Amino acid sequence: MPSKLKEKIKNQAKKFKPKLVLSKLRQEGPAGARRLVWLFVAFLLYYRGWSVLSIIQLYLELAVFLFIALPFVFKYTPWIQRNLVFLPFVRWPKNVDFSNPSAEGLPATRNFYLQSEPGVSLGVWHILPQSCGDTPAGDDSWYEEQLGDDKTVILYLHGNSAHRAGPHRVELYQVLRAMDYHVICCDYRGYADSSQVAPNETGVVTDARAVYDWVVARTGASKVIVWGHSLGTGVASHLVADLCLEGNTPSGLVLESPFNNIFDEVRNHPMAWVWRKMPWFDWFFTTSLAQNDLGFVSDQRIAVIDCPLLILHAEDDAVVPFKLGKALHDCALQSRGECCRAVEFRQFCGELGYAHKYICRAPELPQIVRDFERRCCEDED
Repeated sequence: MPSKLKEKIKNQAKKFKPKLVLSKLRQEGPAGARRLVWLFVAFLLYYRGWSVLSIIQLYLELAVFLFIALPFVFKYTPWIQRNLVFLPFVRWPKNVDFSNPSAEGLPATRNFYLQSEPGVSLGVWHILPQSCGDTPAGDDSWYEEQLGDDKTVILYLHGNSAHRAGPHRVELYQVLRAMDYHVICCDYRGYADSSQVAPNETGVVTDARAVYDWVVARTGASKVIVWGHSLGTGVASHLVADLCLEGNTPSGLVLESPFNNIFDEVRNHPMAWVWRKMPWFDWFFTTSLAQNDLGFVSDQRIAVIDCPLLILHAEDDAVVPFKLGKALHDCALQSRGECCRAVEFRQFCGELGYAHKYICRAPELPQIVRDFERRCCEDED
């Protein structure tokens, strides 16, 4: 890479400041819900024979543990932060044979491994388009040659927990395969059969970049669309922002169930419900994320993403609230320049029950993606 380009990227990256996130969206929840929970537990204990003094003592001990000890442990233990953000230890379904994707409902799929950087190996699946049939007889080199057949390639970057064989992920692969797309999906470091190296933002983006470079080197004129889901939208946004700054813009970017930044996501995550209203919440739970290389700031990086952009979000998403996806869309509209391609936001009614994981079940999704792919083929909107 030329030194001038490196300097340009370095200067542009300085503008991304995870510690200076201005938005502080917060899910308030039902008024008085916490008090009702504590009162109900106290009443239950009293009913079972506890004295009032014993209940008060228990609550004081719980308060010290929940609101002093645990927050301090979280703030000063990067290992805990990484594991709670990425959840690489949640490996469900278990006992998956990654070398046999057909057993997971994915025919015509190759399993292989790529080196992301020295000492880091990534497990990858290449799922062929449906038109290639269910039992292709080609070897590894034949699979790679197919990437240059002018069919669109989807690079899928999954969210936290589980692995590339997660049921809802397999459902999406099947939808995309039926649309005659190539699908490339991988597990980041620390997940599944990839190298057991502790993940952080820099690491997983490096992993995604390694897979992207491998794909692009084999696709020829085929379109490559990057698709991120949940935490994977933070990875995808970071990856594509870097590519755009380098002048290697992909054909398009799809963000499914995205958050605007990791700090608002932590404030609004269901797991934060107990602590959400405590004083100094951000000091305990969000400021240290940036210090430990966990500061995903898609709402800042989206300003330099100039390729066509599609955002998908369900109104009943309880893991990444709908308002965070809408906030990211608003940031895209406000911060991207006139030379950037249009951003499209598609919302799905909460009554449909797609929630966080199942937009892949929307009957209209294939047409939405087809229309987006068509837009990616055009030079202007």
